[in-house]
Amino acid sequence: MSKASVAKAYKAEAELQEILRPGQSIELLKELHILTREGRLNQDSRRKLKQVYHLFQFIEKLLGELPEEGAQATLADHGAGKSYLGFIIYDLFFQPRGGGHVYGIETRAELVEKSRALAARLGFERMSFLNISAAESADAAELPAQVDVVTALHACDTATDDAIAFGLAKQARFMVLVPCCQAEVAGCLRQSKALALSRTPLAELWRHPLHTREIGSQLTNVLRCLYLEAHGYQVTVTELVGWEHSLKNELIIARRTGHRKASAATRLQELLAQFGLDALQETRFRLH
Repeated sequence: MSKASVAKAYKAEAELQEILRPGQSIELLKELHILTREGRLNQDSRRKLKQVYHLFQFIEKLLGELPEEGAQATLADHGAGKSYLGFIIYDLFFQPRGGGHVYGIETRAELVEKSRALAARLGFERMSFLNISAAESADAAELPAQVDVVTALHACDTATDDAIAFGLAKQARFMVLVPCCQAEVAGCLRQSKALALSRTPLAELWRHPLHTREIGSQLTNVLRCLYLEAHGYQVTVTELVGWEHSLKNELIIARRTGHRKASAATRLQELLAQFGLDALQETRFRLH
């Protein structure tokens, strides 16, 4: 191996060690294809790992607030996909503590089977993977009656709303949500466009299809936050990571207080009425 190759290899190893969290299983990252079989990290994987680690930092702090500092906590990950987040939470937090349970909820059967097989190979005994939708999960017998933490990383469209509904049903202490491609509200705005354009100048904000999509996405998350506050959660909204890593970058953290905010419920109803979305109050944003 030439000196240049050796220097490059040392640099790559140093960069990897700088990124990795203490105690992180290299074998897990290889199995998840975040690292190559040679232990290298490409640019795309670097972004993915940095995003998951950043989210884990938030979740780790929340878990630490639970009884026994989260050692026996239950966590449900909605729209789990390949379960990058669930595996890394288990590896870094639950595995060293010898307790707790992670549930991965995913509709694609092949991904669920792969996750089950990987958990078995790694000896991650307190991980379960359910081949159901987020909407079905609240009634699934395989899940406990109460879940401490609900996560949803880029769960598409209404799956984030279903994760919120699940969290409310399970009286989750915390919800950590990174919404993705919200289309439901945008679709409703498009349906009522003609009436809305004649009613209020605000409708110019969604006259063009691109603006409809963006306004729909923004409005969806505003409504979600008000909905959570109306149901007794304190809500914080921030960026997950820099925009260079992901365009779907909004992080919503909800902490259960049990104190329902009447003002949030009122504002939610007003916004739905203002944007011609009253029908959603009987489906997506039920307050009774």
